[in-house]
Amino acid sequence: MKQIEFKGTSLKDLRGFPEAARNEAGYELREVQKGNEPTDWKPMSSIGVGVKEIRVKDEQGIFRVVYVVKYLERVIVLHAFQKKTEKTAKKDLDLAKQRLKLVLEEVENGK
Repeated sequence: MKQIEFKGTSLKDLRGFPEAARNEAGYELREVQKGNEPTDWKPMSSIGVGVKEIRVKDEQGIFRVVYVVKYLERVIVLHAFQKKTEKTAKKDLDLAKQRLKLVLEEVENGK
């Protein structure tokens, strides 16, 4: 099973999800760790190559977990947030891009 690594405040943000959404997101991340695809996901090429988004919907709202597996042979969670509008907010996209940039710098430096 692949290790999981949370960047920035993504673990804290995920822990802030309502219990049902947090449990579903956790289950989906474990599936990714095992090498499986999440139940509901989509590629996030606007953030970067290999970036995917787990989509969780429950009675308290819509939640997203943005991650990448392509680098460093582990699951790297870039961002976790509640989606408030139909289109993903620019601030959420920008934060995930910024964290991906840090991951790519780590890859270049051999970490």
